[in-house]
Amino acid sequence: METNEKEFKGLVINGFVALFIILALMALCFYLHVYFVNVDNIVGKVVSIVAVFVFFIFLFGFKKQEPNEAMVMLFFGNYCGTFKRTGFYWVNFLLSAKRVSLRARNLNVDPIKVNDKTGNPILIGQILVWKLKDTYKAMFEIDSQTMAGGANGQVGVTVSGRMKAFESFVRVQSDAALREVAGMFAYDDNDDTKSHELTLRSGGSEINDILLKKLNDRLEMSGLEVIEARINYLAYSPEIAAVMLRRQQAAAIISAREKIVEGAVSMVKMALEKLSEEEIVNLDDEKKAAMVSNLLVVLCADESAQPVVNTGTLYQ
Repeated sequence: METNEKEFKGLVINGFVALFIILALMALCFYLHVYFVNVDNIVGKVVSIVAVFVFFIFLFGFKKQEPNEAMVMLFFGNYCGTFKRTGFYWVNFLLSAKRVSLRARNLNVDPIKVNDKTGNPILIGQILVWKLKDTYKAMFEIDSQTMAGGANGQVGVTVSGRMKAFESFVRVQSDAALREVAGMFAYDDNDDTKSHELTLRSGGSEINDILLKKLNDRLEMSGLEVIEARINYLAYSPEIAAVMLRRQQAAAIISAREKIVEGAVSMVKMALEKLSEEEIVNLDDEKKAAMVSNLLVVLCADESAQPVVNTGTLYQ
């Protein structure tokens, strides 16, 4: 990712050292005032004025910064760099500092209605973990103040206002990326075609990786980065949910029946082979067919078969 962000190289003094300088200047000003109050000394008065002037300069420009925060430093509109050091410092009071947070944030996107690759309306939602990566792009490539709302876009002057603006930008772009990814894949496999294509339901991490790439491609211009993206909600739209549920139930029943028939045929084959090997009874083809029919009815029926006792011969 190309960036114009640079480290702030201006004058930076430890805040506690600056406080010591202020106290020293206070003592100097007091001493000069007492010493030269009744003395007609031009040099002393000039030194007093300079000391007072420096004293008031040092009263401004103190900055406190916590971990994972940054200040974009501007000198009358000119970008001077990004200050990321943690602690208490004094900088040139003529510099304006725009604070931003570099901490990771969660964004839970509400489910939206889209059409999948086959045209079925579905509801899909996602959860994102994002953070600010490039302070220059975030501050100057997108209009963060206007997005934050408020009269004349003034809400964006605070850290929370800027982060809400960035979140709004991520939310809009994530909506577009999610619609694009959802349109690339079907919700589920079509059982009639027996296809093995990647689907939204079965894609898992592969779909999430594609979504993450699409999001970062869209957010590159803003200096924001999505660390993790996952689909956390996926369902058919209510108008077709009942129909699709019946289709899924039918597919499940067919699959179960295939397993039952496969097992039943295996058991019938084993029974005939055992009867023949151990010579328990000799059956002709007609009786074998009747036995196979009866066994399949018993094994494949949904309900327990009712036994019928034959008190006659096998041919009655």
